[in-house]
Amino acid sequence: MKKILVVDDQYGIRVLLCEILQKDGYQMFEAANGVQALKIVENDKPDLVLLDMKIPGMDGLEILKRIKENHAEVDVIMMTAYGELNLINEAMSLGAITHFAKPFDIDDIREVIKNSLAVS
Repeated sequence: MKKILVVDDQYGIRVLLCEILQKDGYQMFEAANGVQALKIVENDKPDLVLLDMKIPGMDGLEILKRIKENHAEVDVIMMTAYGELNLINEAMSLGAITHFAKPFDIDDIREVIKNSLAVS
């Protein structure tokens, strides 16, 4: 069973993504901040991380960098609010596979996750 970690400081988004993706048959993990996220990556080795760009404390780019340093094989998809597109290029250069702008279409996300996990 493929494992997915959702990293977002907004509880509602974590719950929504976890509920929907669990129904798709993934094992779900969630983190509200970078410290939790890195601990889960270390201990549970998720196949894919959905990572919010704007997180208080350690931001999404920093979390992405640290995940890729130790676990280059983990796919990371960034989630961004409108207007953060300048950060997207940086995220892609750090190894993110793609990104979604919030508010996102959940079916788009499910499709991209399905495709990226089918490849890995």
